[in-house]
Amino acid sequence: MRERALPIRAAVPVALAAAGLLLTGCGTTPAPVAPARTAAPKAGASNAAAPTAGVPKAAATLGGPGTACALPVSFALAERWEPEAIDDPENPEFAALTRQGPAVVRCEVDAKGAGHVGYLRIWTAGKGPARTALEGFVKAERKTSKVAYRETGAGALPATEVTYTVANELMEESKEERAFAVSTSKGVVIVHLGGLDTDEHRAMIPAYELAKSTLKAL
Repeated sequence: MRERALPIRAAVPVALAAAGLLLTGCGTTPAPVAPARTAAPKAGASNAAAPTAGVPKAAATLGGPGTACALPVSFALAERWEPEAIDDPENPEFAALTRQGPAVVRCEVDAKGAGHVGYLRIWTAGKGPARTALEGFVKAERKTSKVAYRETGAGALPATEVTYTVANELMEESKEERAFAVSTSKGVVIVHLGGLDTDEHRAMIPAYELAKSTLKAL
C-alpha cells in the first residue's frame, strides 16, 4: 500500500482541508461517497455522544507487522475503513500539517469506503503521561470549546479521553471531535476521530470505539 504524501495534502485548498475532505494520493480521483444514510441528531449544547449504531464488523488489524502503518499499538479496523501511512512525517517543511502540539501524525484511516466523510488519525508523542500529551494536543488545536477530559481504558491499557468542539469556519458552525491517548514503552499514542461535521462524527463513533476496545501495546 502506498504512503500518503503530505506535499500533496499541502496543495489542497484551505477550505477543503478545514472541512476534513480527504484526498487519496497523487493524481488519483477520490472514491465516491456511499449513498446517504439517515443523519444523526444535530449537535446541541452538550458534548455527550448521540446514540450510535451497534459495534461494526472488525475487518483487519492495524499497527502490527505487515500492516499499513507501523505503530506502537495495534487495534481492529472497522470494515471498509482504509489506512495509509503518512509520508515523511518528521520533515520540518511539513510541520504545519504533521505536528499538533507534542504529537506527530503517523497514519490516517479514511472512512470514505464506509460511506462517511471523516477519518481516524493516529499520532505519537514522546514518553510521558498520556493526559499531558493529550492536553498539549488539544491546546494546539484552533478555536476549541467545551473541552472535557475523563480517565478511561483502551483495551487493557489505562487511557485518557477528551471530547471537544472545534469551530468549522467553512460550515459556519462548530463540530464535535474526540480522541484518546495511551502511554506505552515507546511513547504516547493518540487516536483522534474527526469528520466533516457533527453528524458525520457521531456516525463514526462505533468505529472509534472498536479501535479503543481492541487496542494493544506492541
